[in-house]
Amino acid sequence: MANAELIDHTALALHDLLEKGEITPLDCLDVLEARIARVDPHVNALPTLCFDRARDHAKRLMSKPFAERGVLSGIPVAIKDLTNVAGVRSTQGSPIFENHIPDASDLMVEHIEDEGGIIYAKSNTPEFGAGANTFNPVFGATRNPYNTALSAAGSSGGSAVALATGMAWLAQGSDLGGSLRNPASFNNIVGLRPTPGRVAFTRGGRFDSSLSVEGPMARTVEDLAFFLDAMSGDDPRDPMSKPRPIRSFLNAARGKTQPLRVAYSEDLGITPVDREVRRITREAAEQFQKAGARVDDAHPDVGDAYAIFQTLRAQSYAIGMRDLMRDHRDALKPEVIWNTEKGLALSMADVVHAELARTALMQRVANFFEHYDVLLCPATIVPPFPVEERAVMSCEGKGFETYVDWLLIVAVATLAGCPALSLPCGFTKDGLPVGLQMIGPANGEAKLLSAAHQLEMILDLKTGKPILPRVTHATS
Repeated sequence: MANAELIDHTALALHDLLEKGEITPLDCLDVLEARIARVDPHVNALPTLCFDRARDHAKRLMSKPFAERGVLSGIPVAIKDLTNVAGVRSTQGSPIFENHIPDASDLMVEHIEDEGGIIYAKSNTPEFGAGANTFNPVFGATRNPYNTALSAAGSSGGSAVALATGMAWLAQGSDLGGSLRNPASFNNIVGLRPTPGRVAFTRGGRFDSSLSVEGPMARTVEDLAFFLDAMSGDDPRDPMSKPRPIRSFLNAARGKTQPLRVAYSEDLGITPVDREVRRITREAAEQFQKAGARVDDAHPDVGDAYAIFQTLRAQSYAIGMRDLMRDHRDALKPEVIWNTEKGLALSMADVVHAELARTALMQRVANFFEHYDVLLCPATIVPPFPVEERAVMSCEGKGFETYVDWLLIVAVATLAGCPALSLPCGFTKDGLPVGLQMIGPANGEAKLLSAAHQLEMILDLKTGKPILPRVTHATS
Protein backbone atom coordinates (compact mmCIF):
# COMPACT_ATOMS: atom_id res chain seq x y z
CA MET A 1 0.00 0.00 0.00
CA ALA A 2 1.27 3.45 -0.91
CA ASN A 3 1.22 5.53 2.24
CA ALA A 4 -0.65 8.35 0.49
CA GLU A 5 -3.64 6.00 0.18
CA LEU A 6 -4.00 6.11 3.96
CA ILE A 7 -5.65 9.51 3.61
CA ASP A 8 -8.77 7.85 2.21
CA HIS A 9 -9.00 5.35 5.08
CA THR A 10 -11.37 5.69 7.99
CA ALA A 11 -9.88 5.95 11.47
CA LEU A 12 -11.08 2.42 12.19
CA ALA A 13 -9.41 1.06 9.06
CA LEU A 14 -6.24 2.83 10.14
CA HIS A 15 -6.53 1.20 13.56
CA ASP A 16 -6.75 -2.24 11.94
CA LEU A 17 -3.57 -1.59 9.97
CA LEU A 18 -1.80 -0.40 13.08
CA GLU A 19 -2.90 -3.50 14.98
CA LYS A 20 -1.63 -5.78 12.20
CA GLY A 21 1.69 -3.98 12.16
CA GLU A 22 1.34 -3.06 8.50
CA ILE A 23 1.88 0.61 9.33
CA THR A 24 3.19 2.58 12.32
CA PRO A 25 2.05 5.82 13.92
CA LEU A 26 5.11 7.42 12.33
CA ASP A 27 3.81 6.46 8.88
CA CYS A 28 0.52 8.19 9.71
CA LEU A 29 2.32 11.36 10.74
CA ASP A 30 4.42 11.38 7.56
CA VAL A 31 1.27 11.09 5.44
CA LEU A 32 -0.45 13.91 7.31
CA GLU A 33 2.53 16.23 7.09
CA ALA A 34 2.63 15.83 3.31
CA ARG A 35 -1.13 16.25 2.97
CA ILE A 36 -1.14 19.42 5.09
CA ALA A 37 1.64 20.94 2.99
CA ARG A 38 -0.42 20.27 -0.13
CA VAL A 39 -3.88 21.25 1.12
CA ASP A 40 -3.76 23.70 4.01
CA PRO A 41 -2.51 26.73 2.05
CA HIS A 42 -5.93 26.76 0.37
CA VAL A 43 -8.09 26.45 3.52
CA ASN A 44 -6.02 27.51 6.58
CA ALA A 45 -7.43 24.87 8.92
CA LEU A 46 -4.33 23.81 10.86
CA PRO A 47 -2.16 26.89 11.47
CA THR A 48 -0.11 25.37 14.29
CA LEU A 49 1.76 22.10 13.78
CA CYS A 50 3.75 20.10 16.35
CA PHE A 51 5.13 17.13 14.44
CA ASP A 52 8.36 16.87 16.47
CA ARG A 53 6.32 16.51 19.66
CA ALA A 54 4.02 14.05 17.88
CA ARG A 55 6.87 11.86 16.68
CA ASP A 56 8.41 11.76 20.15
CA HIS A 57 5.05 10.60 21.52
CA ALA A 58 4.69 8.05 18.71
CA LYS A 59 8.08 6.51 19.46
CA ARG A 60 7.24 6.17 23.16
CA LEU A 61 3.94 4.56 22.25
CA MET A 62 5.57 2.15 19.82
CA SER A 63 7.82 0.85 22.61
CA LYS A 64 4.70 -0.63 24.27
CA PRO A 65 2.86 -3.82 23.25
CA PHE A 66 -0.10 -2.96 21.04
CA ALA A 67 -2.60 -4.03 23.70
CA GLU A 68 -1.20 -1.36 26.03
CA ARG A 69 -1.43 1.54 23.58
CA GLY A 70 -4.97 2.61 24.46
CA VAL A 71 -8.17 2.87 22.46
CA LEU A 72 -6.65 4.97 19.67
CA SER A 73 -3.37 3.04 19.55
CA GLY A 74 -1.36 5.74 17.77
CA ILE A 75 -3.95 7.45 15.58
CA PRO A 76 -3.15 11.17 15.16
CA VAL A 77 -5.67 13.71 16.52
CA ALA A 78 -6.07 17.43 15.82
CA ILE A 79 -6.95 19.65 18.80
CA LYS A 80 -8.91 22.90 18.62
CA ASP A 81 -6.91 26.03 19.44
CA LEU A 82 -9.14 26.86 22.41
CA THR A 83 -7.62 23.88 24.26
CA ASN A 84 -4.17 23.82 25.85
CA VAL A 85 -1.59 21.28 24.72
CA ALA A 86 1.59 21.32 26.80
CA GLY A 87 4.52 22.86 24.95
CA VAL A 88 2.43 23.86 21.92
CA ARG A 89 1.40 27.38 20.98
CA SER A 90 -2.18 27.85 22.15
CA THR A 91 -3.59 31.21 21.06
CA GLN A 92 -7.40 30.92 21.48
CA GLY A 93 -7.44 32.93 18.26
CA SER A 94 -6.57 36.07 20.23
CA PRO A 95 -3.62 38.47 19.96
CA ILE A 96 -3.64 38.51 23.77
CA PHE A 97 -2.39 34.90 23.72
CA GLU A 98 -0.62 35.02 20.35
CA ASN A 99 2.65 33.71 21.80
CA HIS A 100 1.26 31.68 24.70
CA ILE A 101 2.85 28.25 25.22
CA PRO A 102 1.24 26.41 28.15
CA ASP A 103 3.20 24.17 30.49
CA ALA A 104 0.29 21.79 31.05
CA SER A 105 -2.34 20.22 28.83
CA ASP A 106 -6.08 20.33 29.34
CA LEU A 107 -7.13 17.13 31.10
CA MET A 108 -9.17 16.18 28.01
CA VAL A 109 -5.92 16.22 26.03
CA GLU A 110 -4.31 14.10 28.74
CA HIS A 111 -7.11 11.54 28.37
CA ILE A 112 -6.75 11.45 24.58
CA GLU A 113 -2.99 10.98 24.82
CA ASP A 114 -3.39 8.33 27.53
CA GLU A 115 -5.62 6.45 25.08
CA GLY A 116 -2.98 6.53 22.36
CA GLY A 117 -4.04 9.65 20.49
CA ILE A 118 -1.09 11.56 19.04
CA ILE A 119 -1.48 15.33 18.93
CA TYR A 120 0.12 16.79 15.81
CA ALA A 121 -1.78 20.05 15.11
CA LYS A 122 -3.96 22.80 16.55
CA SER A 123 -7.04 23.65 14.48
CA ASN A 124 -8.15 27.20 13.77
CA THR A 125 -10.97 28.84 15.72
CA PRO A 126 -12.58 32.26 15.98
CA GLU A 127 -11.34 34.48 18.80
CA PHE A 128 -12.29 32.74 22.08
CA GLY A 129 -14.72 30.64 20.06
CA ALA A 130 -17.11 33.56 19.66
CA GLY A 131 -19.12 33.59 16.45
CA ALA A 132 -19.93 30.75 14.11
CA ASN A 133 -17.45 31.79 11.41
CA THR A 134 -13.83 30.73 11.86
CA PHE A 135 -11.58 33.76 11.51
CA ASN A 136 -9.28 35.59 13.92
CA PRO A 137 -6.59 38.30 13.89
CA VAL A 138 -3.79 35.82 14.61
CA PHE A 139 -4.22 33.32 11.76
CA GLY A 140 -6.95 34.72 9.52
CA ALA A 141 -9.95 32.87 8.10
CA THR A 142 -10.51 29.17 7.57
CA ARG A 143 -12.21 28.48 4.23
CA ASN A 144 -14.79 25.92 3.21
CA PRO A 145 -13.23 23.22 1.01
CA TYR A 146 -16.43 22.82 -1.01
CA ASN A 147 -16.00 26.43 -2.13
CA THR A 148 -13.10 28.39 -0.66
CA ALA A 149 -15.00 31.65 -1.06
CA LEU A 150 -17.35 30.47 1.68
CA SER A 151 -17.30 30.05 5.46
CA ALA A 152 -16.36 26.85 7.25
CA ALA A 153 -18.68 27.90 10.12
CA GLY A 154 -17.39 27.64 13.65
CA SER A 155 -16.13 27.71 16.14
CA SER A 156 -14.65 24.27 15.41
CA GLY A 157 -14.20 25.21 11.75
CA GLY A 158 -10.55 24.24 11.52
CA SER A 159 -11.25 20.75 12.84
CA ALA A 160 -14.12 20.19 10.41
CA VAL A 161 -12.13 21.36 7.39
CA ALA A 162 -9.13 19.24 8.38
CA LEU A 163 -11.37 16.17 8.40
CA ALA A 164 -13.12 17.02 5.15
CA THR A 165 -9.83 17.49 3.29
CA GLY A 166 -7.91 14.50 4.64
CA MET A 167 -5.66 16.47 7.00
CA ALA A 168 -7.13 14.56 9.95
CA TRP A 169 -8.76 11.23 10.65
CA LEU A 170 -10.06 12.43 14.01
CA ALA A 171 -10.42 15.93 15.44
CA GLN A 172 -11.68 17.43 18.69
CA GLY A 173 -14.19 20.23 18.87
CA SER A 174 -16.19 22.09 21.48
CA ASP A 175 -19.80 23.21 21.44
CA LEU A 176 -21.85 25.83 23.28
CA GLY A 177 -24.17 27.20 20.60
CA GLY A 178 -23.52 24.70 17.81
CA SER A 179 -19.77 25.33 17.59
CA LEU A 180 -19.18 21.70 16.73
CA ARG A 181 -22.41 20.91 14.85
CA ASN A 182 -22.44 23.97 12.54
CA PRO A 183 -19.01 23.30 11.01
CA ALA A 184 -19.84 19.61 10.72
CA SER A 185 -22.89 20.60 8.66
CA PHE A 186 -20.98 23.07 6.48
CA ASN A 187 -18.14 20.61 5.75
CA ASN A 188 -19.93 17.28 5.24
CA ILE A 189 -18.51 15.53 8.28
CA VAL A 190 -20.00 14.20 11.53
CA GLY A 191 -19.80 16.05 14.85
CA LEU A 192 -21.32 15.15 18.21
CA ARG A 193 -22.19 17.40 21.12
CA PRO A 194 -22.33 14.86 23.99
CA THR A 195 -24.38 15.06 27.15
CA PRO A 196 -22.66 17.45 29.59
CA GLY A 197 -20.12 15.54 31.67
CA ARG A 198 -19.59 12.79 29.10
CA VAL A 199 -16.15 14.20 28.25
CA ALA A 200 -14.05 15.52 31.14
CA PHE A 201 -12.11 18.73 30.58
CA THR A 202 -10.31 21.43 32.55
CA ARG A 203 -12.95 23.85 33.76
CA GLY A 204 -12.53 27.58 34.14
CA GLY A 205 -14.99 30.06 35.56
CA ARG A 206 -18.19 28.38 36.75
CA PHE A 207 -17.20 24.76 37.37
CA ASP A 208 -20.72 23.33 37.03
CA SER A 209 -21.65 25.02 33.78
CA SER A 210 -23.34 22.65 31.33
CA LEU A 211 -23.54 24.98 28.34
CA SER A 212 -20.13 24.29 26.80
CA VAL A 213 -18.95 20.72 26.20
CA GLU A 214 -16.09 18.99 24.38
CA GLY A 215 -16.82 16.40 21.72
CA PRO A 216 -15.59 14.25 18.85
CA MET A 217 -15.57 15.04 15.15
CA ALA A 218 -14.95 12.49 12.38
CA ARG A 219 -15.83 11.55 8.82
CA THR A 220 -18.18 8.68 9.69
CA VAL A 221 -20.48 7.76 12.56
CA GLU A 222 -18.41 4.68 13.44
CA ASP A 223 -15.25 6.77 13.65
CA LEU A 224 -17.14 9.31 15.77
CA ALA A 225 -18.26 6.62 18.22
CA PHE A 226 -14.74 5.17 18.32
CA PHE A 227 -13.30 8.58 19.20
CA LEU A 228 -15.98 9.17 21.84
CA ASP A 229 -14.86 5.93 23.50
CA ALA A 230 -11.38 7.42 23.82
CA MET A 231 -12.59 10.83 25.02
CA SER A 232 -15.18 9.71 27.58
CA GLY A 233 -14.66 8.86 31.23
CA ASP A 234 -14.66 10.50 34.62
CA ASP A 235 -11.85 12.43 36.25
CA PRO A 236 -11.75 13.80 39.82
CA ARG A 237 -10.47 17.12 38.47
CA ASP A 238 -13.79 17.57 36.67
CA PRO A 239 -16.58 16.98 39.20
CA MET A 240 -19.17 17.07 36.40
CA SER A 241 -17.63 14.12 34.56
CA LYS A 242 -19.33 10.74 34.13
CA PRO A 243 -17.84 7.22 34.22
CA ARG A 244 -17.27 5.52 30.88
CA PRO A 245 -20.19 3.19 30.03
CA ILE A 246 -19.58 -0.56 30.19
CA ARG A 247 -20.67 -1.01 26.57
CA SER A 248 -18.54 0.90 24.12
CA PHE A 249 -20.09 3.60 21.98
CA LEU A 250 -18.67 1.90 18.90
CA ASN A 251 -20.51 -1.32 19.72
CA ALA A 252 -23.64 0.71 20.38
CA ALA A 253 -23.35 2.46 17.00
CA ARG A 254 -23.06 -0.90 15.31
CA GLY A 255 -25.85 -2.42 17.40
CA LYS A 256 -28.75 -1.45 15.11
CA THR A 257 -31.06 -0.36 17.91
CA GLN A 258 -34.08 0.51 15.81
CA PRO A 259 -35.64 3.95 16.35
CA LEU A 260 -39.36 3.28 15.94
CA ARG A 261 -40.67 6.77 16.67
CA VAL A 262 -38.94 9.59 14.83
CA ALA A 263 -39.91 13.26 15.06
CA TYR A 264 -38.91 15.78 12.41
CA SER A 265 -39.28 19.55 12.50
CA GLU A 266 -38.19 22.00 9.83
CA ASP A 267 -37.61 24.80 12.32
CA LEU A 268 -38.53 23.68 15.90
CA GLY A 269 -41.15 26.43 15.67
CA ILE A 270 -38.61 29.13 16.53
CA THR A 271 -36.52 30.17 13.52
CA PRO A 272 -36.57 30.82 9.78
CA VAL A 273 -34.82 28.15 7.70
CA ASP A 274 -33.61 28.30 4.11
CA ARG A 275 -36.07 26.56 1.79
CA GLU A 276 -33.47 24.28 0.24
CA VAL A 277 -32.20 23.24 3.67
CA ARG A 278 -35.78 22.45 4.70
CA ARG A 279 -36.30 20.25 1.65
CA ILE A 280 -33.02 18.36 1.95
CA THR A 281 -33.34 17.65 5.67
CA ARG A 282 -36.98 16.58 5.36
CA GLU A 283 -36.16 14.17 2.55
CA ALA A 284 -33.33 12.70 4.64
CA ALA A 285 -35.52 12.35 7.73
CA GLU A 286 -38.20 10.55 5.76
CA GLN A 287 -35.64 7.91 4.77
CA PHE A 288 -36.02 6.47 8.28
CA GLN A 289 -39.29 5.00 7.00
CA LYS A 290 -37.19 2.55 4.99
CA ALA A 291 -35.93 1.18 8.31
CA GLY A 292 -39.49 0.68 9.50
CA ALA A 293 -39.76 3.82 11.64
CA ARG A 294 -42.73 6.15 11.83
CA VAL A 295 -41.74 9.74 11.05
CA ASP A 296 -44.00 12.46 12.46
CA ASP A 297 -43.90 16.22 12.15
CA ALA A 298 -43.45 17.13 15.80
CA HIS A 299 -41.27 19.03 18.22
CA PRO A 300 -41.33 19.99 21.91
CA ASP A 301 -42.38 23.44 23.05
CA VAL A 302 -39.15 25.45 23.04
CA GLY A 303 -40.65 28.86 22.30
CA ASP A 304 -38.69 30.57 25.07
CA ALA A 305 -35.31 29.16 24.01
CA TYR A 306 -34.17 32.45 22.48
CA ALA A 307 -34.53 34.48 25.66
CA ILE A 308 -33.01 31.76 27.83
CA PHE A 309 -30.03 31.25 25.54
CA GLN A 310 -29.26 34.94 25.18
CA THR A 311 -29.23 35.40 28.96
CA LEU A 312 -27.24 32.30 29.93
CA ARG A 313 -24.74 32.70 27.09
CA ALA A 314 -24.13 36.30 28.19
CA GLN A 315 -23.71 35.18 31.78
CA SER A 316 -21.07 32.64 30.73
CA TYR A 317 -19.15 35.36 28.88
CA ALA A 318 -19.30 37.65 31.90
CA ILE A 319 -17.82 34.92 34.08
CA GLY A 320 -15.16 33.83 31.61
CA MET A 321 -14.18 37.14 30.03
CA ARG A 322 -14.58 39.75 32.79
CA ASP A 323 -10.88 40.01 33.63
CA LEU A 324 -9.81 40.11 29.98
CA MET A 325 -12.33 42.87 29.37
CA ARG A 326 -10.81 44.83 32.22
CA ASP A 327 -7.20 44.35 31.14
CA HIS A 328 -7.32 43.90 27.34
CA ARG A 329 -10.54 45.44 26.07
CA ASP A 330 -8.85 47.04 23.05
CA ALA A 331 -7.62 43.63 21.89
CA LEU A 332 -11.04 41.95 21.92
CA LYS A 333 -13.35 41.71 18.92
CA PRO A 334 -16.74 43.46 19.06
CA GLU A 335 -18.75 40.27 19.48
CA VAL A 336 -16.82 39.28 22.60
CA ILE A 337 -17.19 42.77 24.07
CA TRP A 338 -20.93 42.84 23.34
CA ASN A 339 -21.60 39.43 24.87
CA THR A 340 -19.51 40.18 27.96
CA GLU A 341 -21.08 43.59 28.56
CA LYS A 342 -24.52 42.06 28.13
CA GLY A 343 -23.64 39.50 30.77
CA LEU A 344 -22.22 42.02 33.21
CA ALA A 345 -25.41 44.07 32.92
CA LEU A 346 -27.68 41.17 33.90
CA SER A 347 -29.57 41.43 37.17
CA MET A 348 -30.00 38.55 39.60
CA ALA A 349 -33.66 38.51 38.59
CA ASP A 350 -32.64 38.04 34.93
CA VAL A 351 -30.45 35.04 35.78
CA VAL A 352 -33.00 33.46 38.12
CA HIS A 353 -35.72 33.75 35.49
CA ALA A 354 -33.50 32.19 32.80
CA GLU A 355 -32.36 29.32 35.01
CA LEU A 356 -35.91 28.45 36.05
CA ALA A 357 -37.13 28.71 32.46
CA ARG A 358 -34.29 26.46 31.31
CA THR A 359 -35.23 23.82 33.87
CA ALA A 360 -38.83 23.90 32.64
CA LEU A 361 -37.64 23.61 29.02
CA MET A 362 -35.44 20.63 29.94
CA GLN A 363 -38.44 18.89 31.48
CA ARG A 364 -40.64 19.52 28.44
CA VAL A 365 -37.94 18.08 26.18
CA ALA A 366 -37.51 15.06 28.47
CA ASN A 367 -41.27 14.50 28.35
CA PHE A 368 -41.16 14.72 24.54
CA PHE A 369 -38.62 11.89 24.44
CA GLU A 370 -41.06 9.65 26.28
CA HIS A 371 -42.96 9.57 22.97
CA TYR A 372 -40.10 9.77 20.44
CA ASP A 373 -36.72 8.07 20.15
CA VAL A 374 -35.00 10.83 18.20
CA LEU A 375 -35.76 14.41 17.11
CA LEU A 376 -34.53 15.52 13.68
CA CYS A 377 -34.19 19.04 12.31
CA PRO A 378 -31.69 21.10 10.29
CA ALA A 379 -28.25 21.45 11.86
CA THR A 380 -27.90 24.89 10.31
CA ILE A 381 -30.58 27.18 8.92
CA VAL A 382 -28.57 28.16 5.81
CA PRO A 383 -25.97 26.62 3.51
CA PRO A 384 -22.38 27.96 3.76
CA PHE A 385 -22.24 31.74 3.37
CA PRO A 386 -19.47 34.08 2.11
CA VAL A 387 -16.41 33.92 4.34
CA GLU A 388 -16.21 37.73 4.54
CA GLU A 389 -19.56 37.91 6.33
CA ARG A 390 -19.00 37.82 10.08
CA ALA A 391 -22.30 36.04 10.73
CA VAL A 392 -25.70 35.28 9.22
CA MET A 393 -27.88 38.34 9.80
CA SER A 394 -31.00 37.30 7.87
CA CYS A 395 -32.76 34.22 6.52
CA GLU A 396 -35.77 33.93 4.22
CA GLY A 397 -36.41 37.65 4.51
CA LYS A 398 -36.25 37.79 8.30
CA GLY A 399 -33.50 39.96 9.79
CA PHE A 400 -31.68 39.06 13.00
CA GLU A 401 -30.91 41.45 15.84
CA THR A 402 -27.67 39.80 17.04
CA TYR A 403 -24.90 37.71 15.56
CA VAL A 404 -26.01 34.62 17.51
CA ASP A 405 -29.68 34.63 16.48
CA TRP A 406 -29.05 32.27 13.56
CA LEU A 407 -27.76 29.63 16.00
CA LEU A 408 -31.06 29.14 17.81
CA ILE A 409 -31.86 25.80 16.16
CA VAL A 410 -28.74 24.25 17.71
CA ALA A 411 -29.08 26.10 21.02
CA VAL A 412 -32.13 24.03 21.96
CA ALA A 413 -30.13 20.82 22.54
CA THR A 414 -27.59 22.85 24.50
CA LEU A 415 -30.26 24.20 26.84
CA ALA A 416 -31.95 20.80 27.19
CA GLY A 417 -28.71 19.00 28.09
CA CYS A 418 -29.22 16.53 25.23
CA PRO A 419 -26.67 14.82 23.01
CA ALA A 420 -26.95 16.09 19.44
CA LEU A 421 -25.02 15.38 16.28
CA SER A 422 -24.84 16.71 12.76
CA LEU A 423 -24.99 14.03 10.07
CA PRO A 424 -24.30 14.76 6.38
CA CYS A 425 -27.62 14.39 4.58
CA GLY A 426 -27.29 15.92 1.12
CA PHE A 427 -26.15 18.80 -1.04
CA THR A 428 -27.69 21.99 -2.40
CA LYS A 429 -28.02 22.62 -6.12
CA ASP A 430 -24.66 24.42 -5.84
CA GLY A 431 -22.99 21.33 -4.39
CA LEU A 432 -22.78 22.61 -0.81
CA PRO A 433 -23.21 20.24 2.16
CA VAL A 434 -26.26 20.19 4.40
CA GLY A 435 -26.32 18.55 7.82
CA LEU A 436 -29.23 16.92 9.61
CA GLN A 437 -29.29 17.56 13.36
CA MET A 438 -30.17 14.42 15.33
CA ILE A 439 -31.08 14.97 18.99
CA GLY A 440 -31.56 12.27 21.61
CA PRO A 441 -32.59 12.29 25.27
CA ALA A 442 -30.01 13.18 27.92
CA ASN A 443 -27.40 10.41 28.34
CA GLY A 444 -28.74 8.77 25.19
CA GLU A 445 -25.57 8.79 23.08
CA ALA A 446 -25.66 5.03 22.48
CA LYS A 447 -29.10 4.96 20.85
CA LEU A 448 -28.43 8.24 19.05
CA LEU A 449 -25.23 6.91 17.48
CA SER A 450 -27.02 3.72 16.45
CA ALA A 451 -29.78 5.71 14.76
CA ALA A 452 -27.25 7.97 13.05
CA HIS A 453 -25.27 4.99 11.76
CA GLN A 454 -28.42 3.43 10.31
CA LEU A 455 -29.44 6.62 8.54
CA GLU A 456 -25.89 7.15 7.30
CA MET A 457 -26.02 3.73 5.63
CA ILE A 458 -29.46 4.40 4.14
CA LEU A 459 -28.41 7.78 2.70
CA ASP A 460 -25.12 6.27 1.44
CA LEU A 461 -23.51 9.65 0.67
CA LYS A 462 -19.95 8.25 0.73
CA THR A 463 -18.89 11.00 3.10
CA GLY A 464 -15.91 9.12 4.50
CA LYS A 465 -13.61 9.95 1.62
CA PRO A 466 -11.96 13.38 1.86
CA ILE A 467 -11.89 15.96 -0.91
CA LEU A 468 -9.35 18.39 -2.26
CA PRO A 469 -10.36 22.06 -1.80
CA ARG A 470 -12.38 23.57 -4.60
CA VAL A 471 -10.53 26.84 -4.92
CA THR A 472 -12.82 29.59 -6.16
CA HIS A 473 -11.16 32.52 -4.39
CA ALA A 474 -7.57 33.69 -4.24
CA THR A 475 -6.11 32.52 -0.92
CA SER A 476 -2.96 33.73 0.73
